[in-house]
Amino acid sequence: MTSRLRELIKGVRQCKTAAEERNVIAKESAALRNAFRDQDSSYRHRNVAKLMYIHMLGYPTHFGQMETLKLIAANGFAEKRIGYLGLMILLDERQEVLMLVTNSLKNDLGSRNQSIVGLALTALGNICSAEMARDLAPEVEKLLSSSNSYIRKKAALCATRIVRKVPEVMEEFVERAPQLMQDRHHGVLLGGATLLLEICDVDPAQLETLRPQVPLLCKILRSLMLSGFAPEHDVGGITDPFLQVKVLRLLRLLGKGSAEASDTMSDVLAQVATGTETARNAGNAILYECVQTIMGVESIGGLRVLAVNILGRFLGNRDNNIRYVALNTLAKVVGVDTQAVQRHRNTIVECVKDADVSIRRRALELVYALVNQGNIRTLTKELLDYLRISDSEFKPDLTNKICMLVQRFAPDKRWHLDSLMQVIVQAGAYVKEEVCRALVVLVSNASELHAYAARLAMQFLKQHRETASHSLLITSTWFLGEYGELLLPGAAGPAEVGSGDDRPRSASSTDLVTLLEGVLERTQEAAAREYTLTALMKLSARLPDQLPRIQAVLEKQKGSVQLEVQTRSCEYGRIFKYDAIRPQLLEHMPALDEATYSRNLGSALPTDTAAAAPQVTAEGDLISTSEPTANGPTSAPVSQTSDAVADLLSMDLGGGSGAGLGASGPGASTAAADLLDLLGGADLSAPPAPTSSGMDALDLLGEAPAPAQTGGLEDLLGGASTPAEFQHPPLTAFEKDGLQVVFTFKPQLSQPGLTDITATYTNAGSEPVSDFSLQAAVPKFMQLRLDPASGSSLQPNSGNSLTQLLHVTNSQQGTKALAMRLRISFKRAGEQKLEQCEVRGFPNGL
Repeated sequence: MTSRLRELIKGVRQCKTAAEERNVIAKESAALRNAFRDQDSSYRHRNVAKLMYIHMLGYPTHFGQMETLKLIAANGFAEKRIGYLGLMILLDERQEVLMLVTNSLKNDLGSRNQSIVGLALTALGNICSAEMARDLAPEVEKLLSSSNSYIRKKAALCATRIVRKVPEVMEEFVERAPQLMQDRHHGVLLGGATLLLEICDVDPAQLETLRPQVPLLCKILRSLMLSGFAPEHDVGGITDPFLQVKVLRLLRLLGKGSAEASDTMSDVLAQVATGTETARNAGNAILYECVQTIMGVESIGGLRVLAVNILGRFLGNRDNNIRYVALNTLAKVVGVDTQAVQRHRNTIVECVKDADVSIRRRALELVYALVNQGNIRTLTKELLDYLRISDSEFKPDLTNKICMLVQRFAPDKRWHLDSLMQVIVQAGAYVKEEVCRALVVLVSNASELHAYAARLAMQFLKQHRETASHSLLITSTWFLGEYGELLLPGAAGPAEVGSGDDRPRSASSTDLVTLLEGVLERTQEAAAREYTLTALMKLSARLPDQLPRIQAVLEKQKGSVQLEVQTRSCEYGRIFKYDAIRPQLLEHMPALDEATYSRNLGSALPTDTAAAAPQVTAEGDLISTSEPTANGPTSAPVSQTSDAVADLLSMDLGGGSGAGLGASGPGASTAAADLLDLLGGADLSAPPAPTSSGMDALDLLGEAPAPAQTGGLEDLLGGASTPAEFQHPPLTAFEKDGLQVVFTFKPQLSQPGLTDITATYTNAGSEPVSDFSLQAAVPKFMQLRLDPASGSSLQPNSGNSLTQLLHVTNSQQGTKALAMRLRISFKRAGEQKLEQCEVRGFPNGL
């Protein structure tokens, strides 16, 4: 005789260590084995109960599984109850031994004892396999017509499992299921609604067959709303909320795509929406399901507004779960009825400031979907105010969203500039390189903003001289290097049109140089110091009174420990020796064409002479090496010397006839000789050598003569030139049904084998995409790390794009090429989709 269950539990609880517990369980397991071997039937139910407890503790119990079958085959209810409970706990549908219980289940389903029938139905509904479902479906179908409501309820739930496991037997239940909805017993109604939902989910074609049941479902829902207090069904003052939720869910399926069915249910939906109490969670659950139903069927506009107002009330609830659910639902509704959601814009913006990070992120995505031309100023101001005090964990997402909104909906260029500069000042560490590049392109194409941009740059550098971020430093120094002279007293130009605060404040040349010199002294960041040196060099041609001071600054930096800073200082120092060409060499950058810049991003500079020259103009270093275009800023009149410089930079260094070079006269020859001397004493009579304009421009600045590629802020702002980083064109990794994934590559020369891949996601389809997620796998000789994506929702018709950074390290670089498999999951039109693909065509050398 073994011990009782309570003694085993007491012994386990008294164990102080895991070893003691294992010892107790081992002794009890040995005793159970002996009892099972002796066929002790009097205490079999007690032994199986202890076996279930041991299983719940995580210890093996396979040696006693057959004992549960013996208990099920017994005649008494007590033995069957323990047997069926052990069957559901100790076994699952994948074990072959389960087939041995099919005959016992069939006998018990035909029993006259309702409790035994209920046990069999419960066990079958929990663990039945496909074979058992086929064998026992006829018995369950008969029980749906039983006179006992308890058995009908259990049979309906068991039929749900059978339909899910074996859809082909569904026809046996399609006729019986609607009859259950005419029952007066709430348990049978709930089971019938569950069965109907499963049938509709497994076979959507049955929706047309079941649509005539809509009036009956509306009647049930109305009776639940109007019925008085019933203690057996009351939950928090609400009559049977579980049944109400099931009926509403069923109405949503039946009303989708059917105007007639939707019209039939509209009155009762309005009644539920207006008559349900929200003081308890049960009422909120019903209202949420009602909102889902209203938005899911072909309802009228007024009903949708009512649903959105309910969600607006949810946003004011103290329960974070309810607010999160409301934000989630509003994000889906905004594409259906934007105006109704706009009424709750202020509440949604307040949710962006919530303490819960999940609510903040959802609210931010919703705000992004609500912004349009009419409210961009108001919403951006709110978001900028919050950006100042937001925590560092949330700032990257918030910064990215604000930048995208400003670039997409800016009402004018001045506001665009002001807003992005505010973002850079407040969260410059989180501003992406593309944003700074776009801002530079914007200002370069708007001559009326040149002086204003320089003024903002000078103002922010002064205010944040100790805390300036990388983005603020490089953007501001670019503006000052290009347009700083417009801040001098008496500077004329289109930027001075205006009055009051619009009029740029004047600054002396000494102030400009002192400010930039201070940047060099305070920052140790190599890129920022490089841009500052270039800005000073540009200003040396426009501030002649500061030339000795600028030369002294450059001379001081020739001893810098940072190689690129030292190299630039030496290069710029040599340029001072050639005053004949220096003004033309340091002219203003021409206006940058954003479309051309983006199109050429990541592609190699062409070797064709005619095509190469304009590309260097638009996308070269901060020091422009050709004349400005017609729409660019104008400079002093260009002399004969300028023509010789243009000839030299258009790939004619000894490549054409001697007459071609000498046609410009003595001045040109002198300038050419100066420039050739700067390049290291090249001979004008040297034999022709094919070169490209990009190579000559880099030669002029002392760079390596390798073909360079355009791309990124480093090029645009005159950063360090690393040609190998931009030699690979973008790769379309995946494209299907409008969804596109494009890879751009940036090898890291400082870490051999490491490549940063920027994945850009767009949706050209007509349906929005939500819950977007990309997973990637690489072979064992590679390492992969994924940064979080910039979002999870893609608007239709390429309304927005998402980016994600993948860091891939190829340990066998040069021997084996990159290889990758992608797994993409997303929701479109409410349907979960999963796509897998193998990415082919990675560039060689990564």
